[in-house]
Amino acid sequence: MDVGANSRRSEFLRGVKDTFPLIVGAIPFGIIFGAVAVTSGFSAWGTIGMSALVFAGSAQFIAIGLFAQGVATGFIILTTFAVNLRHALYAASLGIFMTHLPQRWLAPLGFWLTDETYAVAVRRYTERDESPYRHWYYLGSAVFMYGNWQVCTLIGIVAGHKLRGLSELGLDYAMVVTFIGIVVPFIVSRPMLSCALVSGATAMLTTAVPNQMGLMISALCGVAAGVAAEWWSRKKGESEGKA
Repeated sequence: MDVGANSRRSEFLRGVKDTFPLIVGAIPFGIIFGAVAVTSGFSAWGTIGMSALVFAGSAQFIAIGLFAQGVATGFIILTTFAVNLRHALYAASLGIFMTHLPQRWLAPLGFWLTDETYAVAVRRYTERDESPYRHWYYLGSAVFMYGNWQVCTLIGIVAGHKLRGLSELGLDYAMVVTFIGIVVPFIVSRPMLSCALVSGATAMLTTAVPNQMGLMISALCGVAAGVAAEWWSRKKGESEGKA
């Protein structure tokens, strides 16, 4: 890697550094997953394989819960697919910055896309500078998140065999705090505030919707509210400009 203010190396390390606060919240989440998986009847190797190949925290928890209930494999796949549909929205907003990248970059970056990496990467991409290596920033964040998740899964597997009731300690609350930390910095305008309020309210109203579809409903409602607020702001500005 070259060196310099906007070199590959500096972008990579900056991605790692900016992701560190979010890693803190993800650590107990990963440990709990490993523990819950093995205590739910999943083998250690199966748990390791899921974290390595699926790499989607909330979807993995849901899959393990359904597995423990004896739900059919097809239904588990369908449910986790619905939960992860939000990543399509993430990818759409990041895609406009990555049209120049070859497939050898797009494939791994797409696989490593998480809520945390999206939060820091989209902020970096919208900064106004001429760095041609911002995808290395994304890579630094993504690799850091992926490595952390694998290590925490292993710790959870060991802890799950030795410490019963680990999932009942409430450590997963750290992930809720992390998501709050992800969202709040983006609320810098009325459209953003509208999106956050509407999606949050809708999420609470749709908690009983089966297959976690309430997540997608709240996301779409939030997007619609944000777009409507943005349109209203523009119309209001145009009207005031003509007055």
